[in-house]
Amino acid sequence: MPLRHRERHRTERIGWLRAAVLGANDGILSTASLVLGVAAAHGTHSNVLVAGVAGLVAGSMSMAAGEYVSVHSQADTEHADLERERVELKTDYAGEHRELMAIYVTRGLDPSLAKQVAEQLMARDALGAHARDELGISRLSVRVRFRLRWRRLAASLLEQPCLCWSLP
Repeated sequence: MPLRHRERHRTERIGWLRAAVLGANDGILSTASLVLGVAAAHGTHSNVLVAGVAGLVAGSMSMAAGEYVSVHSQADTEHADLERERVELKTDYAGEHRELMAIYVTRGLDPSLAKQVAEQLMARDALGAHARDELGISRLSVRVRFRLRWRRLAASLLEQPCLCWSLP
């Protein structure tokens, strides 16, 4: 029976925070610059308002599209690396065992223990062991990223209007 890890760490939510900080910074600066530019060109009150709303909408859509592309690019790269690792396990199992063993030796295990750990992990789930220890990809990180993908997308769409409307 696998043990459940019940601790909640901030790193599970760091992607959302990064997107929020980047979006807030970008949204405030770009929208304020656009509004100031239109106002400096002696635009009417309605011209300034339209420019500000258009900037908010365009900025929100741009941030959401950028976040979407970024997350999918990372997922595609990880998928390609996992497929490559799958092929290497089929064509050179012994070499992959030595590679995993070397990773554990580098982390501080004695070579004999590293060999035993690599053997046991590869016997249970060779691709999972290599994904986790060689590539840094775990099932948890994939699940967390999938769940956070939609939160970041929503944050990108909503944060610029919310932050800019709250400005004095």
